[in-house]
Amino acid sequence: MNQPAQTNTRQKAIFISDLHLQPALPETTRAFLDFLKTQGQQTERLYILGDLFEYWAGDDDMDSEYLKTIVGALRSLADSGTAVFWICGNRDFLTGNRFLEATGAQALPEPAVVDLAGKKIALVHGDAQCTDDQAYMQFRTMVRNPLWQKQFLGMPLAQRKALIAGMREDSQKGNREKSMQMMDVNAAAIDALFTQTGATVLIHGHTHHPGDHVHRPNNIDCTRMVLSDWNLDAEPKRGDWIELTPDGALIRHSC
Repeated sequence: MNQPAQTNTRQKAIFISDLHLQPALPETTRAFLDFLKTQGQQTERLYILGDLFEYWAGDDDMDSEYLKTIVGALRSLADSGTAVFWICGNRDFLTGNRFLEATGAQALPEPAVVDLAGKKIALVHGDAQCTDDQAYMQFRTMVRNPLWQKQFLGMPLAQRKALIAGMREDSQKGNREKSMQMMDVNAAAIDALFTQTGATVLIHGHTHHPGDHVHRPNNIDCTRMVLSDWNLDAEPKRGDWIELTPDGALIRHSC
């Protein structure tokens, strides 16, 4: 159930994913910048679980005014004392050390496991658990290969952006031919993740289907919380985030 954020106590942590920030979404961008100044300042930790950007062509693309604004806002938050943690997504997996240094964010492995407020929480973007989509899994294996990334990042920036635009178009066409079930996470992969990490809570994005789900791997009750994507430029407006309170409650909020 969505609830208004509490402003009288400092939150233990907040979790967001899939904002897909880009100049074409000015209201979404404005909402994110406001979010950092309000909720971001009221939390000890901000966890960004991937696809903060619609795409990332490489750290040498941070000189645009738009990206300078986003990177600068994250840096200001980190400098103010909020710890910022980063898990890349399928759109911004090319973020590197220059990005992390500029923002003050700390990269996390995937899966990441955090022990906070008496809860053991696993964090992933979510695409690696969509194992029914074999074509995507093959593509993911290719682009996450360090040799492929080195070759790609060695191309001129303009060429990389053109290739990314083509990939995005091909992906959109391919997704129209896939069922929603195929593009969602696989239940066995989720149960395996709970078993692997020992966590009883999993938070992820990627699927753009927010909700809370119960899993029982090894007869242990576990909760999977899925974050929505953000789009404040379209109707119906959407954009949620999850708060972890100091006493261990997990509360979903809407922007």
